[in-house]
Amino acid sequence: MKIESLIRLMAGGLVLLGAALTYLMSPWWLLLPTFVGANLAQSAITGFCPPSLVLRKLGWLDRDGIIHWGGAK
Repeated sequence: MKIESLIRLMAGGLVLLGAALTYLMSPWWLLLPTFVGANLAQSAITGFCPPSLVLRKLGWLDRDGIIHWGGAK
């Protein structure tokens, strides 16, 4: 899986989770999709992506942006 696909999957999941929690719990949960959107925008502008940093430190992300779950082969 490429890092771009994982980022889109995580962002979409968190936006849906935030919408569901807003509907079920409290309007304050709208802060979650707001944070996700702001993080996506800053990542597009600056190129800084926190999940990619974590995956690189774990040794799961190679130079081509391909994720190797459990470590590079």
